[in-house]
Amino acid sequence: MKMLRRSLGLSTAYLLQSLPVVTLSIGCLLSSCSRRTAILVGSKNFTEQLILGEIAAQQIERKLHIPVERRLNLGGTLLAHEALVHGDIDLYPEYTGTAASLVLKNSLSGDPLRVYREVCRIYRQRFHIEWLPPLGFNDTFAMVIRSQDARNLPAPVLSAAAVHSWRLGMGFEFLTRPDGLRRLDAVYHLHWQGIPKTMDLGLLYSALREKKIDMGAANSTDGFLADPAFVALEDDRHAFPPYSACYLVRASALRANPGLQRALTLLSGRISNTVMRNLNRLVQIKHQPVERVARDFLITQP
Repeated sequence: MKMLRRSLGLSTAYLLQSLPVVTLSIGCLLSSCSRRTAILVGSKNFTEQLILGEIAAQQIERKLHIPVERRLNLGGTLLAHEALVHGDIDLYPEYTGTAASLVLKNSLSGDPLRVYREVCRIYRQRFHIEWLPPLGFNDTFAMVIRSQDARNLPAPVLSAAAVHSWRLGMGFEFLTRPDGLRRLDAVYHLHWQGIPKTMDLGLLYSALREKKIDMGAANSTDGFLADPAFVALEDDRHAFPPYSACYLVRASALRANPGLQRALTLLSGRISNTVMRNLNRLVQIKHQPVERVARDFLITQP
């Protein structure tokens, strides 16, 4: 104490007065260190992903009562995947067919269970990431046209669309991924007018309505498909693999939070195609906040 007093030039009284403050500060630090760190929830950058990410975040908050940090709207599949692998997020929603084709670059299969088991096994071994059981819907690609144009086809199926040529609009991922445009062309040999246009997925339906494009590579659970002005052509030759929606979670996050897997698994099988399309509709068409849509959905869940 004498050496400390001489070196700092402080009086004994000052030191004694400072001790409670130092003790309190140390106590705060120890308390802070003992707190559980936040779970980091991510998503890709389109409406459905934002909703599913917010549902996961609110589910964790209401079931586990631990802090959640939202890192939604990250970008495309590969950005979200890299964020998960490197620990920038702990979980995000993904689709089995997307993971198999775009991330793993595996051959495409039409069997949903086989694809799910394959991605489960490889992700666990290669990335230490767990696939939770499917949420209950298959968000496949949907080639959407105007209803008035569909009436000029022999049937509302993709194979029948080869009798016309189309101005195609799509997101960037559909252009580049192996299960996207390349797969569509290989199976159906459709005729395109000019170079297909890449655009934000949220602009596809307005581009169709305004006749800037004739066909859009959209998603089968889009809320806009509730509008009778649009028709999704049936993939009658099964070009696209199954895209079962699931939550992907880092194994380390599951170990650190024992109740996390059960909390999220309670949502498995609870979101059908119809339910997901309606959730998307509430945000895309009714312009309800994502947080409200997620909250109202979870109120109906056990």
